[in-house]
Amino acid sequence: MKVLVESKEDDGLIAFLGKKITIFCGVYIYTGTLVGVNDSCVKLSDAMMVFSTGKFSDKTWSDAEAFPGDFYVQMTAIESFGVLK
Repeated sequence: MKVLVESKEDDGLIAFLGKKITIFCGVYIYTGTLVGVNDSCVKLSDAMMVFSTGKFSDKTWSDAEAFPGDFYVQMTAIESFGVLK
């Protein structure tokens, strides 16, 4: 029998609200400050599309371009996410 021991409401993407994160999708990589999360998408401010990461230990992206405003990423496209740079 499986029994629920603990439930966390602030885990996953919600734990990163207000932080600069990187989101890996099937084709593209996005980075920016996570300012919104709902069932269908996430909202990034100061968002950029990363074309080349360079070394993860570097402080800046090798090649990235900023979007002119906020940017939304569909939840179904997200493969992984976290704080990198």
